[in-house]
This record gives sequence, structure tokens and C-alpha cells, in this order.
Amino acid sequence: MAILPVSKSVSAGRLAAALAVGMSTFAENRVQEAEAKAAELHGSRWQLVGRLQSNKAARAVQLFEQIHSVDSVDLARRIGRLAADRGRAPYPIYVQVNVDDDPAKSGFAPAALENEIDALAALDGLALLGLMTVGRDVATAEQARPTFRALRELSEQVRARQPRLGPGLSMGMSHDFESAVEEGATVVRLGRVLFGERPTA
Repeated sequence: MAILPVSKSVSAGRLAAALAVGMSTFAENRVQEAEAKAAELHGSRWQLVGRLQSNKAARAVQLFEQIHSVDSVDLARRIGRLAADRGRAPYPIYVQVNVDDDPAKSGFAPAALENEIDALAALDGLALLGLMTVGRDVATAEQARPTFRALRELSEQVRARQPRLGPGLSMGMSHDFESAVEEGATVVRLGRVLFGERPTA
């Protein structure tokens, strides 16, 4: 199980201190914020965990080593084509699933993923590491457990017939990662527990 430090709103100066003690990979929600920090932090490595607009896909493929938030076949196709053109294929992605059918969240509905997984698997230039989800907004980690269990079960079901989908499960954040780990997370995305509370606007 890997811990992915999410550095949203954390200054480049603070990340430089983290880099100095061996924390070299960071995750961001926005392409622009990652670009600015990467320019200051030599030796840093980056992954994208926030929603990606297709018009920023070229910049994302150039900067990030992985994208955790691929939420459509069209976006996956574009990433794969860009990765091939830039010599970065097979490019590692996670397919985002909106397990709870939350209108505020992006991702494939579970039934849609089952319908589209063969189309995703057939795309050139990609390595499908697994599935990603964002847990529900709840008070305790235990209340988020059904979301994580559902993603694990969906992964098992889909992989039984489409082996190009990897077993990765990118799920769990600072407020709910304990349940995510217990339900099989292979990557947890942690910000607040590593860097403290984000500054308020």
C-alpha cells in the first residue's frame, strides 16, 4: 500500500523541506499549481488526482507520471494518443468511478464502467492501473467503508472478464483512509494528515 502526499495549497517552500527529507512524489488537483511547484522543486515527481479538462491533457501528460482521475473514454483516448506522440506510452492511469452516484463528483457510474471497460482496454498508449474513487462526505471513516468496499468488489468483477484492468485501488483520504486500507486500498491520497489544515481563503 502506497501513501501519496497531496500537496494542494501547500507552498513550494514547505514541499522543499519535505523533499529534503526524502518525500519526492506529490499529488495535485490542478495542472497549473503542479506546474508552478515543479518549476521550483528540482527532483520532485508529480501525479494528478483532480479532474482533468481535455484542453489541459497535453500539459498533464508532460508533467505527471500518473493520472488518477480519468473519467471518460474520450479523455482516456486523448491521454493515450498524447502519451504515444510524446514517447510516454504506456501511460499509467486510474479510471475514476463515482461509486455513490454523487452529482458533485466525477467518474463513471459502476454500470457504465462495466459497459465501457472493453473500450478503455482497447485504447493504445495506456496502462490501466486500476480504479479510483472519492469517498462520501461523512463524519467518520467507518461511514465511508461502503464506498470503498463497493469499489473493491467492482474491481474484482470487472477484472474477472477484462484482465487489462489492473488491481490498483486509489481510494481513501485524510478523513477516511483507515477504512480504505482495510477494504484493500493500494494507494491512499493524504493531504491534511501530512501537511496540516489547508489555509482558508
